[in-house]
Order: sequence, then structure tokens, then C-alpha cells
Amino acid sequence: MDRFNAMRVFTRIVELRGFAKAADSLQLPRASVTVLIKQLEAHLGVQLLQRTTRQVSPTLDGAAYYQRCVQLLSDLEETEAVFSASRQSPRGTLSIDMPAGIGRYLVIPALPTFTALYPQIELEIGLNDRPVDLIREGVDCVLRGGLALDDSLVARPLAMMDQITLASPAYLDRMGVPDTLDDLAHHQMVEYVSAASGKRFGLEFLLASQLRTLNLPKVVAVNSADGYFCACEAGYGLIQAPYYHARQRLAQGTLVEVLPRFAVPTMALTALYPPHRQLSQRVRVFVDWLVELCATPGTGLRR
Repeated sequence: MDRFNAMRVFTRIVELRGFAKAADSLQLPRASVTVLIKQLEAHLGVQLLQRTTRQVSPTLDGAAYYQRCVQLLSDLEETEAVFSASRQSPRGTLSIDMPAGIGRYLVIPALPTFTALYPQIELEIGLNDRPVDLIREGVDCVLRGGLALDDSLVARPLAMMDQITLASPAYLDRMGVPDTLDDLAHHQMVEYVSAASGKRFGLEFLLASQLRTLNLPKVVAVNSADGYFCACEAGYGLIQAPYYHARQRLAQGTLVEVLPRFAVPTMALTALYPPHRQLSQRVRVFVDWLVELCATPGTGLRR
């Protein structure tokens, strides 16, 4: 039995909560996965996994063994990277997840520079605003706007994104163009609901370094950035969003900036990854590339 391979299979089963999913993820025959786990449990003399009709979960011994396996496999990957050509040319699959707007307007247009530098890294990119369980779903790194919500993950700050207040021309024709915050008493907003935390967001302004939040009347609330913009373009009220995400619509004239004299708080852009991926060469070079990308003029992160 190849114990390191058995450990790798075991950790994927724990993370994906199933033998079939782990086999598909590792591109192994399902029967081979079952045999490996039986051999591993026999070798250790303990039961590692509890099997039910719905899912697979680790036993107490299995949970403890999983933590050690994750560290050992991470150390093995790092050691091999140090003493092989992969230190200069990392290879393998890198699974990343990010909001659709960040992917569409910021990361994916610039990816040819990354893949040219690291041609042996294969990228799997998820674009969505929903919460992602990095361990269970086998994701190496996520990008998120706003505050990092999971203290169990390593957070790498990338940028502070300028935000602006927006409305559609049709909405402004109907409701009038606000000139002061007092004018907003006669306006409405599109409410954004965080898919990760369920928090509801009103409009926020910085007045003499003091945060002022306004919750205007609303007809529509959404939990995705694309839906947020679409509702604004449809005339349902004011929104606030990062400038990079809005600048194409501003250029096309489907949205207009309002209240430019009133500053909106900046939004943090952060890369998050599990502690056991901290030494991964693939994760390291990708996050380092993101830091450089976010510092490049013309990204729209800063006006």
C-alpha cells in the first residue's frame, strides 16, 4: 500500500464527504478508493470513516488522523517543490473561487499574463457570490470583497477598492437627481443582501470620517452583484458598488454616478486560503500575482 497515496485519498473523502466524489476528484476508479481506505484502516487498526446512506464522515480517530495527514501532505508538497524544478515552474491544478464581477472585470482579462508565466498550472475558476467551504469543496483559494468572515483561513489583503453611488438615467428622470444627502429622503434604493452572512446593506457615506448609513425605501433586494446592477439599471433605485465593476456601465451610459461630493467607504479585496495551503507553490505564486495585478494602474480598483 502506498501510504501517502492512501492519505491523499482519505483527505479527499473527508473534504468531499463521499467516496464517489473523491474518486472523481482524483480521477481514480471508485473501487480503488474503497480498497485503499480498507487497507489504510487495517494498517492503522482503527476505523477512520463512518458511512451512512447519505454521506461519509470521519470518526474521532479519523478527524485526528485527517489533521495530521493534511499537515504531512502539505509538508511533502513543499519539500518536493524545494528540491525539484517545480519551485521555478509549479504545476498541477489550482482551484479558485471569486465573485463574478471580480472574475469578469479584473482577474480573467489579465490571466494570460499569469498562464504565460506558469504554463503548467491548470486553473479551475468558480464565479459566484455564495459562501464556499474551501476544505469540503476542495478549493485552494477564494477572493472576496468586504471583510474576511472566516478566522480559520489565512487572509492576504490585495487592495482597497473605491466605491461610488449609482443610478440609472431613467430613474433619475423620474425621481430627480439628488444633490445632498437630505435629498435622499425622496428616493429609494436597491438593497444588497450578503449571500455569505445574510447581512443587509443600505447606503453608506463618510462625513468628516464618520460613517453614516441610510436605509431608504426599497422595492427589490438581491443577493448577487450582477442582480444588484441589473436592478439598478431597471430603475429600482440607488446602489453603491466598486468603481471597477461600474466603469463599463458608466462608459455605456446605462448607469450614472450620483452624489460624487459624498465619499463612500472603500471595500477591501482579500485572498483567503486554508492554513495547510499556505506553503503550496501554486497558491503562493497565484496570490503574489494578484498582489501585483491589484497594484497595476488601469485596473479600476482606484479612480
